Order: sequence, then C-alpha cells, then structure tokens
Amino acid sequence: MPESSTEVTAAGIARLAGVGRAAVSNWRRRHADFPKPVGGTETSPSFALPEVEQWLREQGKLAEVPLRERVWQQLSGHPAGAVTALIHAGCALLLVRDRPTAWLEITAVSDARMARVLPGALDDVLTVHFGAERAVHTPDASDLAPSVPLLRAAAELAAATGVRKAFEFLFGRQLDANPRQYTLTPPDLAELMAELAEQDRSAGRRSGAQPARAVLDPAAGTGALLRAVSGPTALYAQEADPELAALTALRLALHSDGPAGADGGTLTVRTGDTLRADAFPRLGVDAVLCHPPFNERNWGHDELAYDPRWEYGFPARTESELAWVQHALARLREGGTAVLLMPPAAASRRSGRRIRADLLRRGALRAVIALPAGAAPPYGIPLHLWVLRKPGAAHRPVPELLLVDTAESTEPATGTGSATAGGRDRIDWTAVRSAALGAWNAFTEDRGTEGSDGTDGTGRVDRPGVSRAVPVIELLDDDVDLAPARHLPPPASGGGAAELIRVRERLDDTLKLTARLTPPPAAPSDLVRRPLTTVGELARAGALQLRTGGSGSGTAPVLTEHDVLAGTAPSGSPTAPAVPSEDEPLLLEPGDVVVPVLGGGSVTRVVDEATAGAALGRNLQLLRPDPAALDSWFLAGFLRGTANNRQASSYASTATRLDARRLQLPRLPLAEQQRYGEQFRALAAFEDALRAAGRLGGRLVQGMYDGLTDGTVAPK
Repeated sequence: MPESSTEVTAAGIARLAGVGRAAVSNWRRRHADFPKPVGGTETSPSFALPEVEQWLREQGKLAEVPLRERVWQQLSGHPAGAVTALIHAGCALLLVRDRPTAWLEITAVSDARMARVLPGALDDVLTVHFGAERAVHTPDASDLAPSVPLLRAAAELAAATGVRKAFEFLFGRQLDANPRQYTLTPPDLAELMAELAEQDRSAGRRSGAQPARAVLDPAAGTGALLRAVSGPTALYAQEADPELAALTALRLALHSDGPAGADGGTLTVRTGDTLRADAFPRLGVDAVLCHPPFNERNWGHDELAYDPRWEYGFPARTESELAWVQHALARLREGGTAVLLMPPAAASRRSGRRIRADLLRRGALRAVIALPAGAAPPYGIPLHLWVLRKPGAAHRPVPELLLVDTAESTEPATGTGSATAGGRDRIDWTAVRSAALGAWNAFTEDRGTEGSDGTDGTGRVDRPGVSRAVPVIELLDDDVDLAPARHLPPPASGGGAAELIRVRERLDDTLKLTARLTPPPAAPSDLVRRPLTTVGELARAGALQLRTGGSGSGTAPVLTEHDVLAGTAPSGSPTAPAVPSEDEPLLLEPGDVVVPVLGGGSVTRVVDEATAGAALGRNLQLLRPDPAALDSWFLAGFLRGTANNRQASSYASTATRLDARRLQLPRLPLAEQQRYGEQFRALAAFEDALRAAGRLGGRLVQGMYDGLTDGTVAPK
C-alpha cells in the first residue's frame, strides 16, 4: 500500500456501502479476507481506502464509489488532517474557477511535478482575492504533495457539480463530522439578520442615507452571515481560529462570482481575537452582523478596562455579549445598523442593566426580537436578535424600543408538551421572517431616520402578543428588562366569547363522533399460533422498502416526530442545512407507514392523501409496502403491539431506540390482511376523534379561564 494512501474508518466504509456500522463489524468477523487495519486505534481502526474499495467490489457490495464519496474519503483521511486538506481543496477550486486553462496545464504533468508547480499559481490567485496580508496562506510543495490526488478528484467533482457546490459539499461534510467543534448560524437565521440590516438601510435611503457598501462580521465563524449579504458590498471578517478563518475566506471567495472586485465587492478576512486584538481598529462600516460566542468569562475584562469602545459602560466579566454589542457600535458609521444574535439573559441580567439603560437613552438600541426555541444553537433556548443603530448628529434618538416575539411561529405541542419539543423541525421560518420584518419595516417607516413622537402609525406596529413599540421611559426601571415576553402579554387563548361558543359547538360534534366510533365489545378468540416474519425479512424479499428521515431540506412541509406522536398534520418547515446539499428529501406517498425511532412507544401512522407529498423528518422510519403483498393498515396495526415493540427496542442508552427491522407480523393472505386492516383503520379513526376532543376541550377550558379573568366572558 502506498504511504500516502487515504485511510477510512468503519463509519466511512458503512457510508460507501450504504449500510450501518454493525454490518461492517459483521464483515470483519465473518470474512477472513476483509482488509486489515492500517492505522487508528484498537477500538476505532482505520483501513486503506483502495483495499476497502477493491474488497467491496469483489463481494458485490459496491458497484462504483460515488465521486463525491471518494473525494470526501480522500479528504477525511488526509495525513495532515481534514481541515488542512479542505483548505488545500478550496485553494485549488479557486484556481479551477478563476484560471481553468492554467489548471489544465498544471494537471497535465505528474503528481510530483504538479506539487512543485502549484504553489506559484495558488499564490497568484490567493493574492488577487485576499491581498498580501491574508488568512489563507499559500501551501508549499511539501504540504501539497500528499494532497495532489485529492485536488485532482476535487476538480473532477467541480466539473460535475460546479466549483461552489463542490466546496460546499466538502465543507458541509466537515461540519457534520465535527458538530461540537463549530458554532453554526443556520442559513434561514442568517438571511433574516441580513434582511433586518438591509431594511433599516432601505428606510435610511428614503431619507437620504447611502446604501450599505461595507459589512463586517467580527466573529465570522463559518461565514454564514456574510454569505447571506446580497449586492456588491465590501465584506470584512475576523475569526479567532486560524484554520476556520482560512476556510471562511475560501468559502466566501467561492461564493462570489469571480476574483475580488469582479462583481463590485471585495473581501477581507483577518485572524485574531476581535476583542483583544481588533484587526480593523479604524474601519467604519454601514452594517455589522454578528453571532458572538455566549457566556465567555475570559473575554479580556482585566486588560481592556480602559478601551475606548466602552462608550456605554464597562461590561462586567459576566457580560461578554455587551462587549460585543459595543464593539459592533464602535465599528459603525453614523446611522449604520448592527444586528447581533444574543442569549435571552443579556436582556435581563442585573449586571448589564446600566449599559442597557444607556443604550436606550441614547437611541442606540432599536429593537429586540425574540426567536423561537430551536432557531440556532443552543437549540433549547429562545435566542434574541438585537438591532442597533450608531447615533449621530443627523439621527435624533427614537423614544421607543421595538419588541417582537416570534415564538408563536413554532407550533406549540399539544397536551402537556412544551413548545420547544422538536423545535428545529417545527419552526416556520416564513412566519418568523414575516413577523420580524413586518414589524421592523413598519417601525422604521413610521419613525424614519429622524425619529418621531411615536403617535403616527403605531397601530401597524402594535400587535397583541407579537410586537409593540414600547416607550423608553417605561423600560428605565430598576431592572431595565428588555425581554419581549415581559412586555408582550399574549392575547387570551379563547379569542373572546364568540370564539368560545364555536369551540364548544365543535367539541360537541366531536364527542358525538367519538361515541359513534367507539369500538364494539371485544369478542374472545382462541389463541392461535401463526407463523411470523419480520420487517427486515419482508424488506429483503421486496415486499416493502425501509427508509429513514432527514432534515427536510426541500420545499415540501415536513412530517415531524411530534406530528406522528400527536396525530397532527405536517408542521415542520423545510430547513436548509448548514451548507447546501444535493440529497433530496424523502417524500411521503399514500399507504406509507411511518414509525418513530425513539421513545419506545407503540405509535404508527399510515399516510393518507392529505399527508402525501410531505417530507419525512428526523427520527422517523418509513415502511413503504408493496400493495400486492402487504396491506398498509394491517402492517401498521401489528407494528403497534406492545410486546412487538418491546422485543424490537434497544435499551442500551438513556433513550429507547426502535429497530424497525426486528418488528414482527404474521404471515397471512392479502384478503385476511385486509380484514384485519379494516379493524385497525376503525381504531385509528376512533383515536383521532379522541385526540381532537382532548384538544378542543383543553382549548375551551383555558379560554374560559382567560375570558373570566380578563373580563371578556361574564360568569353565569
């Protein structure tokens, strides 16, 4: 085996062959000719990729390795590490895009010759994009020698998919493989933050201000925020991690339409700790977008006590986020806009109340927008967006703060569940953007850049439970609590006496339906031992297909785990992954049977015409039976047996996990299956009616409580 041969782990082999890791372990035990480990550890060995590919082909388990999988395996098994390999690939893809003829000439020689020639060409391209002082350093010949096969393969992938998609695929795989190493800003959130800044600039342009021509992200991370900026703009970024700064620079450069300045914009990326070593101390920009690190204690409190950026007060050691807020304001030109993602504690901690008060008095803080839980990591916390404007002589302070709560854009769980259950899959980003941008646009239009007395047009801003323009004087109390939930009490859940009457009528109809659907008395039956089969055996025989759900990254609504458990319509929104993916979502068809993976509960769902076309969400398994061999309702009904679920569940971890392949059902003729299926269908209709009655009853009870306490309903 060549010394530079790429190595692959058991997980990588499983991905190549389209099987689980357990199958790879079985192959190692059962086949004496399975390739021997060449590296790694005893518990996590690695294997030579060429040997693995050859073995898989000989065994008939792999017809051909997909090109993008081959490139990823070469990258992930690079001897210098995946990050270094990804940087080399990004540099090469820039050369492929900007100078395709030069790339073809360079690749026409041997690998050794290519490694010696490539640094000069890469240095020219990197200098054009990033200048002499840059975050992406030119690799030398010795660095590039083990990367040459990868670079050739990456260029081949780019020829098939495009340069931008090729890099985004590899970058996305790196993020997915190391989820705890990177703090991600989801694309939908990044677009919302960029639009908030642009809408404020649009309001300014109507009053004579200039459009945004320079945007800064002082905590650039993976570059998602600057990637969301549209138009010819000068982009500035700083990132503390040198490797991540290089990747971000390459990602943003490949996202542009050509060399620096070709599309009217420029790109400058620097490495360093922004608060301690600001790379742009004299820069003035039109907009700042920032997703700062949260809850940092070692942000430079001791050495930065007299820093001129603390115009609104010296942040406490526990208030690192307020240090980032003031840094953003310090880098803005007069009238410039900053949008920062903030933890909710920053709006109410007592240690930051003096700075918050000064931000309000001077008109620097314009809006606080509460997002639904699940909008960004940490996903269990409903984060906030702070929108700020740099005060100046031409901008009178606005005597109001816009507060917006978009939490209602996440469908609350029924029963006793919380609104955060399944948060990421259930955020309606269209509704979030509509609520946030609608309120912000109305607020800026009503007040313009000169401010107003707050009396004109406030009806368009003030929406009960959603948005309100709060006079600053109301907020300047002992706490200076800016959390929208405190100042935006939700409207009564009942919707008034007339709505409660309609709910009661629907409940009455549903209870009558439930009575009609109540199953007849159970008839005793002699215990009959019937031959059994498993879902796994049926899948191997072609009687059904077994698939698993994903992120729902297309345009169709997503059937989530919560929807299956609660019996509700698909409520998840199609969410873009951290980076674009070519993987198509799995769309549901009538007759599909959906089973949750986690929880150990005996719950199934047969897809009807109303649910068909939705995408299958995370933590769900789909069983698609052949109607000529299996009845869908028969399959779903027997899968719900308690004993069946217990024997097919794993209890090795804190959560029970269901292995659908181990679920059992009897071998019966299709006609007998359909007889059982009709009974199971009737039980499912009765269960749906009970759920609907419970929801309506809960709504009626809470509505009566709210109506009686707020005076909209009179006691009888």
